[in-house]
Amino acid sequence: MAHSQGVGKVLLTGTVSDSHTWNLVFLDLFLRERGHEVVNLGPCVPADLLATRCRLDRPGLVVISSVNGHGYSDGLRAVTRLRAEPGCAAVPVVIGGKLGLDGRDDAGRADRLRQAGCAAVFDDGDLTAFDHFLTALSTGESTLAGRSA
Repeated sequence: MAHSQGVGKVLLTGTVSDSHTWNLVFLDLFLRERGHEVVNLGPCVPADLLATRCRLDRPGLVVISSVNGHGYSDGLRAVTRLRAEPGCAAVPVVIGGKLGLDGRDDAGRADRLRQAGCAAVFDDGDLTAFDHFLTALSTGESTLAGRSA
């Protein structure tokens, strides 16, 4: 079931306010099963630390996951910080999980995350769409995927 390793190293992280780990363990395994090298930064990662690790690790993809409902606001700060970091502006960044507290999809929220620099937004953990995104990224196809949040 391994996919092409065209993505390179994947930097996996939780958001600054999210102390959950089960989502990160699951995504770590999911990515490794598909042949990707994963650097799992864990939960509660500040945007500055994420930017530093992105610069040092030179990943082919950054995956931000949140389950506490603050994924939109925390993720927006993180991707904005990544885009300001020398050497990280072109690295694809995706975010997924529970992005809001209101329990509803919000296309405007997803659009703002994309405008800030997310290549894709996977609200409520759309794993099938994420898997398609990984395949497209690995094969060089268009990477603007992901269900609107």
